[in-house]
Amino acid sequence: MFEICKRINHTSNKIKLNNTLCIFNYFKDEFASLKQEVFYVLLFDKKMNLISKKKMFVGTIDSVNVHPREIFKFAISESASFIVCIHNHPSGDTTPSSFDRDITNILIKTGDIVGIKLLDHLIISGDSYFSFYEEANNK
Repeated sequence: MFEICKRINHTSNKIKLNNTLCIFNYFKDEFASLKQEVFYVLLFDKKMNLISKKKMFVGTIDSVNVHPREIFKFAISESASFIVCIHNHPSGDTTPSSFDRDITNILIKTGDIVGIKLLDHLIISGDSYFSFYEEANNK
């Protein structure tokens, strides 16, 4: 599945990560051996081409401080239309914490204000993930 996504996405020399599974497969190896939480932001243009990715915050074994101001400063500077946030849970449990839920809601509201929509926030651990987008659409 990963190889199929990779081949499809690289046909035009622009990376298209157009679904949660492709995003997870593309980034899971970056998180595989980490012993502390790391928070990445992915920036996309209007056609859902990946513009840039950046490791924004590094935390401890069970938490990471996230600052929406820094995320949207980065997104605005790169003229992004959409963002996806990804972080890991070294514990192996992808269940979102109350802070994960709170920061996701803050990012959604901030994105609405500045005109840069948060498409998803993924929590990755090993070979599994949690997607706030999928959770919202499966209710």
